[in-house]
Amino acid sequence: MEKIEKIGTKERILDAALSSFSTSGFDATSLDAIAESLDIRKQTILYHFATKKGLLNAVVERAAENLITSIEEVLNGELKGWERIEALARMIFRLALREPLLLGLLREVSRPGSVGSERLKTLMTPLMDRAIFWMQSEMEIGRMRRTDPRLVLLSAYSTVVGLATEIEVLRTAGIEQALRPITVRRRELIRFLRVSLDPEYLQTK
Repeated sequence: MEKIEKIGTKERILDAALSSFSTSGFDATSLDAIAESLDIRKQTILYHFATKKGLLNAVVERAAENLITSIEEVLNGELKGWERIEALARMIFRLALREPLLLGLLREVSRPGSVGSERLKTLMTPLMDRAIFWMQSEMEIGRMRRTDPRLVLLSAYSTVVGLATEIEVLRTAGIEQALRPITVRRRELIRFLRVSLDPEYLQTK
């Protein structure tokens, strides 16, 4: 019974920390404030996470795991070439709509010199390398246009992370429905990716 209670408390701490880190940033996040919001003692947080940085890394690890799992579902499917790229883009935007705090966290830890950036890089590099290798293989057999896959992926990542600011501004203004900006950005990103990667796209224009 005690073990179940501890697992529940740990997850509540991670949820509250995700909300604070993604909206206020690392420096403005206070362990005292998180503890107060959860009606627990600060020492309870420190029992599970020795430092604020340790808490951030745990939040990043959980978020990265969720993101990687979603991406792996598409990568392990049967789609090839452009169809797989489009499916990945649509999946990422569905995730953005479902979990906007995840985008805010990615934006926070993607800033140069940000605490947590190295942890995110360590977690995401194997997936990034796999994606680049796959794209290069698709380019070799002609299913994708030859281009710099790393640059394309970084441009797509920047577009998705940038949504966090738009959603935050809308919600600050009292507009909870963030579907329109996400739909617009998704359409723009898919067009960018298609122009960059689909060898048949420009031939039909």
